[in-house]
Amino acid sequence: MSKRLSEWTEGELVAEVKRRERAVRSGTTGERSVVVAARGHRGHEVQDIPTAELVRTAQARQRVIYGVDNRQDLYEVSAAKVKKAADSVVALVKKADLARKADGTYELTTSSYQQDYQLCGSEPFVNQPLGCFCSGFLVAPDVIATAGHCVKSKQDLAGMRFVFDFRMADAQNARTTFPESNVYSGTNVIARALADDGTDYALVRLDRPVTGRKPVAFRTTGKVPATAGLFVIGHPCGLPQKYAPGAKVRDNTPKPFFVANLDTYGGNSGSPVFNASNYKVEGILVRGENDFVSNGTCNVSLVCPSTGCRGEDVTRATIWAAKVGGGAGPAAKRVGAGAAKARKTKRKSKR
Repeated sequence: MSKRLSEWTEGELVAEVKRRERAVRSGTTGERSVVVAARGHRGHEVQDIPTAELVRTAQARQRVIYGVDNRQDLYEVSAAKVKKAADSVVALVKKADLARKADGTYELTTSSYQQDYQLCGSEPFVNQPLGCFCSGFLVAPDVIATAGHCVKSKQDLAGMRFVFDFRMADAQNARTTFPESNVYSGTNVIARALADDGTDYALVRLDRPVTGRKPVAFRTTGKVPATAGLFVIGHPCGLPQKYAPGAKVRDNTPKPFFVANLDTYGGNSGSPVFNASNYKVEGILVRGENDFVSNGTCNVSLVCPSTGCRGEDVTRATIWAAKVGGGAGPAAKRVGAGAAKARKTKRKSKR
């Protein structure tokens, strides 16, 4: 590492890399690795240092101080409560990418993470596949919550499917074949908002109740404590499901959402953000900082310091909680009626 860089904070390094990237994109320079700094900008101190070295220095420093990328594959997780929470998380996939096979299972067509994002070989999960465009989670037996910008209308539902357990089976193999019990379609958008004040959510009725999984518990009153620990489960960039712990609330003042330093990417939109103490969902991950920057020849994650950049926005669960119970679908009502009848019979047998 250049001695000069030792005098730069990780925040300054991130800002300089992004400034160079903006200059490249705007066409103000033809050089991808070295960009001349504007007069009066501190970048002139390191203008002869390649962007790739700035990126490596910032990443190394962030990892030591903050542990910036906490994402884990589910096969690496041992905590039973986290695994149970993950079972409620769903991938939103294009209908065209799912093929029904003769045995009744579904095969998911995937693409290369590295190729699609032009990533450097050092990126985490670089050899894993991409298979979805958003995330969601089960909030009632036949209702999925996700981001409003992921599902815009009932017409959108015809071209998508909701698939459970798109995750890595081990370090080398992703699950891309699913039983029918893992694949659902949407029949209606119960409620949706995508507003200027930052509200962003959608509730989707499924074609049938989900079997073998329990809906998550979610906050219905109040707000997330400012000191609460958080974690998120979802599909960053469309990757197999990831668990990212260790986050904190950054800004709890906006009414429809709060801001946290979650390790999330595009594709995480719609992911549930859990309170790490009680495992209740505090909200839906909906937007945040840009995910990647160029190091000159390929793209890398450059996660901001835990107190830097804008943070990630989470639509509060209290904004949409009351709408979840807005009338169960016919299939759910049948299941509910059957369960009630069974309970009544059981009570009678005890008398």
